[in-house]
Amino acid sequence: MIHSLFIINPSGDVFLEKHWRSVIPRSVCDYYLEAQRASPNDVPPVLAAPHHYLISIQRGGVALVAVTKQEVAPLFVIEFLHRVVDTFQDYFSDCTETIIKENYVVVYELLDEMLDNGFPLATESNILKELIKPPNILRTIANTVTGKSNVSSILPSGQLSNVPWRRSGVKYANNEAYFDVIEEVDAIIDKSGATVSAEIQGYIDCFIKLSGMPDLTLTFVNPRLFDDVSFHPCVRFKRWESERILSFIPPDGSFRLMSYHIGSQSVVAIPIYVRHNLTLRNNGDQGRLDLTVGPKQTMGRTLENVALEICMPKCVLNCSLTANQGKYSYDPVSKVLLWDIGRIDLPKLPNIRGSVSVASGADTSGANPSINVHFTIPQLAVSGLRVSRLDMYGAKYKPFKGVKYVTKAGKFHVRM
Repeated sequence: MIHSLFIINPSGDVFLEKHWRSVIPRSVCDYYLEAQRASPNDVPPVLAAPHHYLISIQRGGVALVAVTKQEVAPLFVIEFLHRVVDTFQDYFSDCTETIIKENYVVVYELLDEMLDNGFPLATESNILKELIKPPNILRTIANTVTGKSNVSSILPSGQLSNVPWRRSGVKYANNEAYFDVIEEVDAIIDKSGATVSAEIQGYIDCFIKLSGMPDLTLTFVNPRLFDDVSFHPCVRFKRWESERILSFIPPDGSFRLMSYHIGSQSVVAIPIYVRHNLTLRNNGDQGRLDLTVGPKQTMGRTLENVALEICMPKCVLNCSLTANQGKYSYDPVSKVLLWDIGRIDLPKLPNIRGSVSVASGADTSGANPSINVHFTIPQLAVSGLRVSRLDMYGAKYKPFKGVKYVTKAGKFHVRM
């Protein structure tokens, strides 16, 4: 499957390489770098070289490029590369060039365990942490003095079981299971306020601290909402297909149980509106901007962390505005106006208005800026998805259970 992995910094330098089956020269990365120079923000995830395929992702300011000699399922490799970055973030709290260089030894140890002869082996966080202890200052000093490494000499018991994602012998004084239902609204709103397109990307994140080997079932009030789903390997897929119930033995700690997509616009409620008026005069050097933001279909919940990012036309030189709530900033180089509102408390609606300086003689006829809207709504799943109940089998104790709902703005654009 994967022959080599290269990690490239923003300057185009390969600062880490790992080979499994055969050593592939790093010059193969030139195909990736050429594509990056051609379109820095839109590099094709799969590139075909004369004798290799390059499959890449970009996260945390670095690019991970996997090289294969034969055709493989590209999504399989892309998912593995994302899992590598997630593991680095779990171990080192971030995945940047500096942090990877500071933890070279642990990074190579992790890659050795995660991929065996080019095929994924151990990718679950709690199994990896039994194999390779996360770095800390005391352990680093002890390893330097004694010459030992972070690699455990004992194979994790879960590695050879039918449940490779969960370590055995887990014991907790307080048994808890928390579920976060997070939904991101992607929408395009036209000038008149009508919805051009709207969909929801959702996921359920879990934090499980349960003793023993619990068997959980999660039931939804309305599971037919889902258009498309993807699950953690612990979920029994046939039970979901037949009964629409999530049945699983959970990993220990934090993990993503499932991701889902809801594409039918009739289900997607738009929770915010923006009234906008931008006038750019051709005969003078002044224009006017007036924006008002308000809640819409929030089911009584409060909009928080509201911010508007407006990509102004190139002819706009500066802005002199007055906001009745929050604060604004304008970058005359990137032409981005950022209005940070915060929490919207009714009945007072946030408003910003004022004059806009326009370059004299500039053509303003085709100036149609767009607004990127950011917001958070706690205790609301905008799709109406609700968890009905959580049942546990295979254990005699009663755990503490909690479900939290959050709605966020994904790619939420309003055209002006």
